[in-house]
Amino acid sequence: MSGLLRTIAFRAAPALRGHTVCQRANVYTRPAKEKIGAMETVIGLGLFTLAILGPSGWILAHLEDYKKRE
Repeated sequence: MSGLLRTIAFRAAPALRGHTVCQRANVYTRPAKEKIGAMETVIGLGLFTLAILGPSGWILAHLEDYKKRE
């Protein structure tokens, strides 16, 4: 019985999967065209930090206001 199920599954599997899309990543191994300075790095990391931690910090700072039901 298991041989029959294995045969059916083997033949049905490609039809059930459908068409698969093969994705290839574009990876470049050359060095950057321009060097990024220290100040640009600090500004970029600061903005990412603000964008990620800013909203959660705002919510935590105003948590007592959110607890009140008016």
